[in-house]
Amino acid sequence: MRLSEWAAEYFYLSAESSYSEGVWKAYPYQIGILDAFGNDDIEIVSVKKSARTGYTKMLMAAMAFFTVYRRRNQAVWQPTDSDAQEFVETEYNPMLRDVEPIKAIFPHLEKKHQHNTNSYKKFLGCVAYIKGGSSARNYRRISVDVAILDEISAFDKDIDQEGSPRKLAKKRTEGATFPKLIEGSTPKSKYLCEIDAAVQEAEAVLYYEIPCPHCGDRQHLEFGGKDTKHGLKWVNRDPSTAAYACKHCATLFTQSDYLKVWRSGRWTDRDGNYYDHETGQWKNSNGEPIRPKKHIAFDNLWTIYSPQTSWEKIVKEYLDAVKKSRHGDRSDLKAWINTTRGDVYEDDVDKTEASDLKSRAEDYPLKIVPRGGLILKAGVDVQKDRFELVVWAFGRGEEMWTIDYQVIPANPAIEEEWNKLDGYLLHAYPHACGTVVTLESVGIDTGGHWTTQAYNYVRARRSTSGWSQYASRPPKVYATKGGSTANLPISGRGKLMDINNFDRVIKHGVKLYIVGTDTAKDLFDSRLKVASPGPGYVHMSKHLPDAFFEQITNEVRVVKQTNKGAVSAWVLKRAGLRNEVLDCTIMSLFCGHKNALHRKTQAEWDRIESIVQPAQNDLFTFEPISDMPPTSAKNKLIEARAKHNPSHEECIPV
Repeated sequence: MRLSEWAAEYFYLSAESSYSEGVWKAYPYQIGILDAFGNDDIEIVSVKKSARTGYTKMLMAAMAFFTVYRRRNQAVWQPTDSDAQEFVETEYNPMLRDVEPIKAIFPHLEKKHQHNTNSYKKFLGCVAYIKGGSSARNYRRISVDVAILDEISAFDKDIDQEGSPRKLAKKRTEGATFPKLIEGSTPKSKYLCEIDAAVQEAEAVLYYEIPCPHCGDRQHLEFGGKDTKHGLKWVNRDPSTAAYACKHCATLFTQSDYLKVWRSGRWTDRDGNYYDHETGQWKNSNGEPIRPKKHIAFDNLWTIYSPQTSWEKIVKEYLDAVKKSRHGDRSDLKAWINTTRGDVYEDDVDKTEASDLKSRAEDYPLKIVPRGGLILKAGVDVQKDRFELVVWAFGRGEEMWTIDYQVIPANPAIEEEWNKLDGYLLHAYPHACGTVVTLESVGIDTGGHWTTQAYNYVRARRSTSGWSQYASRPPKVYATKGGSTANLPISGRGKLMDINNFDRVIKHGVKLYIVGTDTAKDLFDSRLKVASPGPGYVHMSKHLPDAFFEQITNEVRVVKQTNKGAVSAWVLKRAGLRNEVLDCTIMSLFCGHKNALHRKTQAEWDRIESIVQPAQNDLFTFEPISDMPPTSAKNKLIEARAKHNPSHEECIPV
C-alpha cells in the first residue's frame, strides 16, 4: 500500500490536536507528499510550507505507517527539548492511542515502562526516538531507517560546532537499506533559512499546479503583487472581493471555484515531470512513467491551497500587516510572509551582485601588474581536492587590482602535494612599466581538515632553503584562521602553536594569526562600492571567469536572532555556492594590514613607486618572462633593488 492509501484506511485524527476528531481524509495536495514520504526510491524529502496546511498530520500519518506497515526504526527531532516534550504529549501519544493497528504492536501503550517514555518507544519490530535537536549528543548512538526534522528552520545552524542538524540527522541513516530523511518547515529569514537551503539543493523541486476553472491551463498559485497580472487580487482594499487572476487567461476565479478543481491538481517540477496520484506513478511531460529523483522538494505550499482558512482572511491579514509596516513595525509582515505565504522574508540589505561587478570589469590582461599596482599580496584557500589562489596588487590608498586567479588540483592530505604551491607563490609577474614583481606575502587558510599539513608547509617556508625551488627573496607565508568573534581586528598578534615534548611553546615555531573576517568583509564590501578609480577602488579584469564574480559576492550581512539577542553577521547568499575567492581576498587584505599598507606615508609610496614603476621603463621593451620562479639573473636584479631597503618586512620584492 502507498502511504496515502494506508492513511486513508487506518489513520485517525485525535481530539487533542485536531479541529475535529475523526477518520483522516487527505487534502489533494497532501497525497503526493505522503506518497513521497513512503517511497523507498526517494531518500530525502524537503517540504517548504506555510501554517495551516496539515503538515504535522502528514508527519503523524507517516510515523504510524513506518511503525505498523514498514516496521522501520525512526527518529524525530524538534528544535528544542521542550518542543520535543510538547510534540509527544499533544501529537505523538494521542496518535499512538487512536490509530488502531498500533495497539497490536505496542504492548506498553499508556503504561509507565522503560520502553514507553517521552523520548523512546519500543514497538514489536522497530523503535522510535523523539529528541530535541539543539544538542549534538541527541544525535549520537542512534541508528535508524527514517530521520525526521520538524520545523528545521527553527534549529540552530551549527549544533555544538559539530555541523548542521540536517547533516547530523542524515548521518544516523547511514547503513539503512532504505534510508529516508524528511525535513519540513515554515521558512524564516532569507540567507538563514535551512528549509530554503534544502529546497535549493534538491534534484527536483515541485509545485502544486491546478487547472484554471475557466481555461483549464495548469498553474501554481502565487500571491502575485501589484506589478503582476496574475495572482491573488482584490478591489479597493476590500478583502471580501478576493479572487485569483489566472496566469493564462486573466479570468478571475474564487476560492469556491478553486475547491471544485483542486482534486485535479498535481505536483509538477520545472521540466514538466509530475506525480500522478491516481496511479501512484511519477511521469514525464509526455505521461511516460519515470523513476523519481533521490532528493525532491515540495516548494511554496502556502495557505491559499488550504480550506482551513479563507482567501478573504489571507488578504485582510496582509493589508493589516502592510499598514503596520508603514509605521516602521515590520514584524507582522514578516510573520505573514513566513507563515501565510510560505516564503522567506528578506530584510532590506545592501548587497553587491556579481552581474554589477562583471559589468564594470576592465579590459586588462591577467598575470601582468597594471600601472598603479605596486605591492602583491595573495591568499590561498584549501579544499579537499584543490588549492585556490587569488593574487591582488595594492597601490596608493590601497587601490586594488586582481592579478591572478588559480585553481590548483591537489590532495592536501598528502604533504608532498603542497609543494605544488611553490611555483605559484614564487611566480614573477611582469609590470606594465617593464619591471618584475613577485609576491611580498601570502596568507594560507589553516582552519579546515588539513591544519597539520598547513602548519608543516608554513613552518618549512620560513627560510629560503625550505622552498622546493630556489628563490633569494620568497614571500612571507602566514598561517591564518578566520575568527568568529565580532569586531576582531583584521590583523592581530600571532599565537605560537608549536609545542615541544615538555609541553612548552617553541620560541621559533609556527605562528597562527586569527583574521577578523567580519571586519575584513565590511572593509572589502565598502571598497566594492567606491564608484571611481582612486584610493580604495577595486579593479577587476573582464578576463576573470564568472565563478570569480559569483564567489566574491556570495555573502551578505544580515541580522539574525541568537540566544544573546539580535546579531549582525556575514552569511552565504545561497547554500551550496562557493566563496573561496572571497576567502582568498580576505587573506590578502590581512597580509596588507599585517604589513601596514594602510599606514604608509606618501613618501614611502613615492620610494616604492620609484623602484617598481620607474617612469622610463615600458612593458613593450621588457624581455618577456616565463611562468617559472625568477631565474638567477632576475634574482640579481631583485637583490640590487633590495639594497634600497634591506628590511624584510618593508622590502618590495620586485
